[in-house]
Amino acid sequence: MRTFGQLLVRGLIAGLFAGLLAGTFAYVMGEPRVDAAIAIEEANAGAHTHDQGGEHEHAAEEEPLVSRNGQKAGLFLATGLSGVALGGIFAVAFTLLRRKLRTGNDAYAALGLAAAGFIGVVLVPFLKYPPNPPAVGDPETITRRTVTYLLTIVIGLLAVWAGVALSRWTARYGEVARLAGGVAGLVLTVAAAYLILPRINEVPDTFPATLLWQFRFASLGTQATLWLLLGFGYAATVARRPSEQKVSV
Repeated sequence: MRTFGQLLVRGLIAGLFAGLLAGTFAYVMGEPRVDAAIAIEEANAGAHTHDQGGEHEHAAEEEPLVSRNGQKAGLFLATGLSGVALGGIFAVAFTLLRRKLRTGNDAYAALGLAAAGFIGVVLVPFLKYPPNPPAVGDPETITRRTVTYLLTIVIGLLAVWAGVALSRWTARYGEVARLAGGVAGLVLTVAAAYLILPRINEVPDTFPATLLWQFRFASLGTQATLWLLLGFGYAATVARRPSEQKVSV
Protein backbone atom coordinates (compact mmCIF):
# COMPACT_ATOMS: atom_id res chain seq x y z
CA MET A 1 0.00 0.00 0.00
CA ARG A 2 1.29 3.45 -0.91
CA THR A 3 1.08 6.05 1.81
CA PHE A 4 -0.37 9.53 1.44
CA GLY A 5 3.11 10.96 1.79
CA GLN A 6 4.32 8.96 -1.20
CA LEU A 7 1.36 10.07 -3.31
CA LEU A 8 1.89 13.68 -2.27
CA VAL A 9 5.59 13.68 -3.16
CA ARG A 10 4.77 12.20 -6.56
CA GLY A 11 2.23 14.94 -7.13
CA LEU A 12 4.71 17.66 -6.16
CA ILE A 13 7.38 16.29 -8.50
CA ALA A 14 4.95 15.84 -11.39
CA GLY A 15 3.61 19.35 -10.79
CA LEU A 16 7.10 20.86 -10.79
CA PHE A 17 8.04 19.36 -14.15
CA ALA A 18 4.64 20.22 -15.60
CA GLY A 19 4.96 23.81 -14.38
CA LEU A 20 8.43 24.28 -15.84
CA LEU A 21 7.40 22.89 -19.22
CA ALA A 22 4.24 25.01 -19.18
CA GLY A 23 6.48 28.00 -18.47
CA THR A 24 8.55 27.09 -21.52
CA PHE A 25 5.40 27.04 -23.63
CA ALA A 26 4.33 30.41 -22.21
CA TYR A 27 7.77 31.88 -22.88
CA VAL A 28 7.81 30.77 -26.51
CA MET A 29 4.16 31.34 -27.42
CA GLY A 30 2.92 33.97 -24.98
CA GLU A 31 5.76 36.39 -24.23
CA PRO A 32 6.05 37.76 -27.80
CA ARG A 33 2.34 38.64 -27.61
CA VAL A 34 2.85 40.31 -24.24
CA ASP A 35 5.70 42.38 -25.70
CA ALA A 36 3.48 43.42 -28.59
CA ALA A 37 0.65 44.40 -26.23
CA ILE A 38 3.04 46.39 -24.03
CA ALA A 39 4.28 48.23 -27.13
CA ILE A 40 0.68 49.19 -27.92
CA GLU A 41 0.13 50.29 -24.31
CA GLU A 42 3.26 52.46 -24.36
CA ALA A 43 2.28 53.98 -27.70
CA ASN A 44 -1.16 54.86 -26.32
CA ALA A 45 0.42 56.32 -23.19
CA GLY A 46 2.80 58.40 -25.30
CA ALA A 47 -0.06 59.72 -27.38
CA HIS A 48 -2.00 60.58 -24.23
CA THR A 49 1.02 62.40 -22.79
CA HIS A 50 1.39 64.38 -25.99
CA ASP A 51 -2.28 65.36 -25.90
CA GLN A 52 -1.87 66.55 -22.30
CA GLY A 53 1.01 68.79 -23.25
CA GLY A 54 3.68 66.77 -21.39
CA GLU A 55 1.93 67.00 -18.02
CA HIS A 56 2.39 63.29 -17.33
CA GLU A 57 5.73 62.89 -19.07
CA HIS A 58 7.60 61.80 -15.96
CA ALA A 59 4.97 59.16 -15.05
CA ALA A 60 4.98 57.81 -18.59
CA GLU A 61 8.76 57.41 -18.63
CA GLU A 62 9.03 55.91 -15.15
CA GLU A 63 10.74 52.54 -15.18
CA PRO A 64 8.69 49.55 -13.97
CA LEU A 65 9.58 47.92 -10.67
CA VAL A 66 10.58 44.72 -12.51
CA SER A 67 12.13 44.87 -15.98
CA ARG A 68 10.79 42.77 -18.82
CA ASN A 69 13.86 40.54 -18.67
CA GLY A 70 13.21 40.03 -14.97
CA GLN A 71 9.58 39.26 -15.64
CA LYS A 72 10.51 36.69 -18.28
CA ALA A 73 12.98 35.01 -15.92
CA GLY A 74 10.40 35.06 -13.14
CA LEU A 75 7.92 33.36 -15.44
CA PHE A 76 9.62 30.00 -14.89
CA LEU A 77 9.71 30.54 -11.13
CA ALA A 78 6.02 31.41 -11.12
CA THR A 79 4.94 28.46 -13.28
CA GLY A 80 7.22 26.09 -11.38
CA LEU A 81 5.80 27.11 -7.99
CA SER A 82 2.23 27.06 -9.27
CA GLY A 83 2.89 23.61 -10.73
CA VAL A 84 4.16 22.36 -7.37
CA ALA A 85 1.12 23.80 -5.59
CA LEU A 86 -1.26 22.32 -8.16
CA GLY A 87 0.52 18.97 -7.97
CA GLY A 88 0.03 18.92 -4.21
CA ILE A 89 -3.65 19.76 -4.51
CA PHE A 90 -4.02 17.16 -7.25
CA ALA A 91 -2.44 14.48 -5.07
CA VAL A 92 -4.78 15.31 -2.18
CA ALA A 93 -7.80 15.20 -4.50
CA PHE A 94 -6.63 11.90 -5.96
CA THR A 95 -6.25 10.42 -2.48
CA LEU A 96 -9.70 11.57 -1.34
CA LEU A 97 -11.57 10.67 -4.54
CA ARG A 98 -9.76 7.52 -5.63
CA ARG A 99 -12.32 5.12 -4.22
CA LYS A 100 -15.16 7.05 -5.88
CA LEU A 101 -13.58 6.90 -9.33
CA ARG A 102 -15.09 3.87 -11.01
CA THR A 103 -11.99 2.34 -12.50
CA GLY A 104 -9.57 -0.21 -11.17
CA ASN A 105 -6.65 1.42 -12.97
CA ASP A 106 -4.88 4.16 -11.00
CA ALA A 107 -3.39 5.69 -14.15
CA TYR A 108 -6.82 6.03 -15.77
CA ALA A 109 -8.15 7.54 -12.56
CA ALA A 110 -5.38 10.16 -12.54
CA LEU A 111 -5.98 11.03 -16.19
CA GLY A 112 -9.72 11.34 -15.65
CA LEU A 113 -9.19 13.56 -12.63
CA ALA A 114 -6.80 15.79 -14.61
CA ALA A 115 -9.31 16.09 -17.46
CA ALA A 116 -12.08 17.02 -15.03
CA GLY A 117 -9.83 19.58 -13.34
CA PHE A 118 -8.89 21.17 -16.65
CA ILE A 119 -12.51 21.48 -17.71
CA GLY A 120 -13.70 22.91 -14.39
CA VAL A 121 -10.75 25.12 -13.44
CA VAL A 122 -9.54 26.28 -16.86
CA LEU A 123 -11.95 25.70 -19.75
CA VAL A 124 -15.23 26.85 -18.17
CA PRO A 125 -13.77 30.16 -16.89
CA PHE A 126 -11.88 30.70 -20.16
CA LEU A 127 -15.00 30.48 -22.29
CA LYS A 128 -16.79 33.09 -20.16
CA TYR A 129 -13.92 35.39 -19.19
CA PRO A 130 -10.95 34.82 -21.51
CA PRO A 131 -7.71 36.48 -20.33
CA ASN A 132 -6.63 39.83 -21.72
CA PRO A 133 -3.10 41.06 -22.47
CA PRO A 134 -1.60 44.32 -21.17
CA ALA A 135 -3.28 47.49 -22.48
CA VAL A 136 -6.67 45.81 -22.08
CA GLY A 137 -8.83 46.25 -19.00
CA ASP A 138 -9.86 49.02 -16.62
CA PRO A 139 -7.76 49.06 -13.39
CA GLU A 140 -10.82 50.22 -11.45
CA THR A 141 -12.70 46.99 -12.20
CA ILE A 142 -9.92 44.55 -11.27
CA THR A 143 -11.61 43.53 -8.00
CA ARG A 144 -14.91 42.84 -9.76
CA ARG A 145 -13.18 40.88 -12.50
CA THR A 146 -11.19 38.83 -9.98
CA VAL A 147 -14.26 37.93 -7.92
CA THR A 148 -16.31 36.91 -10.96
CA TYR A 149 -13.43 34.83 -12.31
CA LEU A 150 -13.02 32.95 -9.02
CA LEU A 151 -16.79 32.43 -8.91
CA THR A 152 -16.60 30.95 -12.41
CA ILE A 153 -13.98 28.44 -11.24
CA VAL A 154 -16.33 27.31 -8.46
CA ILE A 155 -19.15 27.01 -10.98
CA GLY A 156 -16.89 25.03 -13.30
CA LEU A 157 -16.13 22.49 -10.57
CA LEU A 158 -19.83 22.26 -9.71
CA ALA A 159 -20.62 21.70 -13.39
CA VAL A 160 -18.12 18.82 -13.52
CA TRP A 161 -19.72 17.33 -10.40
CA ALA A 162 -23.19 17.69 -11.95
CA GLY A 163 -21.99 15.97 -15.11
CA VAL A 164 -20.50 13.06 -13.18
CA ALA A 165 -23.59 12.71 -10.98
CA LEU A 166 -26.00 12.70 -13.93
CA SER A 167 -23.74 10.35 -15.84
CA ARG A 168 -23.87 7.80 -13.03
CA TRP A 169 -27.63 8.18 -12.64
CA THR A 170 -28.25 7.52 -16.35
CA ALA A 171 -25.74 4.64 -16.53
CA ARG A 172 -28.59 2.19 -15.84
CA TYR A 173 -29.92 2.93 -19.33
CA GLY A 174 -26.70 2.06 -21.15
CA GLU A 175 -23.41 3.61 -22.21
CA VAL A 176 -24.94 6.08 -24.66
CA ALA A 177 -27.32 7.39 -22.02
CA ARG A 178 -24.46 7.62 -19.53
CA LEU A 179 -22.38 9.71 -21.90
CA ALA A 180 -25.32 11.90 -22.90
CA GLY A 181 -26.26 12.42 -19.25
CA GLY A 182 -22.73 13.49 -18.33
CA VAL A 183 -22.51 15.98 -21.17
CA ALA A 184 -26.00 17.33 -20.46
CA GLY A 185 -25.28 17.84 -16.77
CA LEU A 186 -22.09 19.72 -17.53
CA VAL A 187 -23.42 21.86 -20.37
CA LEU A 188 -26.72 22.80 -18.72
CA THR A 189 -25.01 23.87 -15.51
CA VAL A 190 -22.47 25.99 -17.39
CA ALA A 191 -25.11 27.51 -19.67
CA ALA A 192 -27.30 28.51 -16.72
CA ALA A 193 -24.32 30.07 -14.94
CA TYR A 194 -23.24 31.98 -18.05
CA LEU A 195 -26.69 33.54 -18.31
CA ILE A 196 -26.54 34.74 -14.70
CA LEU A 197 -22.95 35.96 -14.58
CA PRO A 198 -22.31 39.54 -15.71
CA ARG A 199 -20.84 40.25 -19.12
CA ILE A 200 -17.41 41.90 -18.97
CA ASN A 201 -15.85 43.20 -22.17
CA GLU A 202 -13.23 45.94 -21.77
CA VAL A 203 -11.33 45.36 -25.01
CA PRO A 204 -11.04 48.64 -26.93
CA ASP A 205 -12.13 48.65 -30.55
CA THR A 206 -8.66 49.79 -31.60
CA PHE A 207 -6.88 46.77 -30.13
CA PRO A 208 -5.80 44.25 -32.83
CA ALA A 209 -8.15 41.27 -32.76
CA THR A 210 -5.47 38.90 -34.07
CA LEU A 211 -3.05 39.79 -31.26
CA LEU A 212 -5.85 39.49 -28.69
CA TRP A 213 -6.76 35.95 -29.70
CA GLN A 214 -3.15 34.89 -30.13
CA PHE A 215 -2.56 35.92 -26.52
CA ARG A 216 -5.68 34.16 -25.32
CA PHE A 217 -4.89 30.90 -27.09
CA ALA A 218 -1.31 31.06 -25.80
CA SER A 219 -2.72 31.41 -22.28
CA LEU A 220 -5.07 28.48 -22.84
CA GLY A 221 -2.22 26.43 -24.33
CA THR A 222 -0.08 27.12 -21.28
CA GLN A 223 -2.80 25.83 -18.97
CA ALA A 224 -3.49 22.85 -21.23
CA THR A 225 0.22 21.97 -21.17
CA LEU A 226 0.28 22.22 -17.39
CA TRP A 227 -2.74 19.98 -16.83
CA LEU A 228 -1.85 17.53 -19.59
CA LEU A 229 1.68 16.96 -18.29
CA LEU A 230 0.49 16.85 -14.70
CA GLY A 231 -2.11 14.23 -15.56
CA PHE A 232 0.22 12.02 -17.56
CA GLY A 233 3.13 12.56 -15.18
CA TYR A 234 1.09 11.63 -12.13
CA ALA A 235 -0.52 8.73 -13.95
CA ALA A 236 2.94 7.38 -14.74
CA THR A 237 4.00 7.57 -11.10
CA VAL A 238 0.91 5.85 -9.69
CA ALA A 239 0.56 3.16 -12.36
CA ARG A 240 1.09 -0.18 -10.69
CA ARG A 241 4.00 -2.22 -11.96
CA PRO A 242 3.55 -5.90 -12.81
CA SER A 243 5.23 -6.86 -9.53
CA GLU A 244 2.56 -4.89 -7.65
CA GLN A 245 -0.37 -6.55 -9.38
CA LYS A 246 -2.15 -9.41 -7.69
CA VAL A 247 -1.66 -12.59 -9.65
CA SER A 248 -4.28 -15.28 -9.43
CA VAL A 249 -3.22 -18.81 -10.23
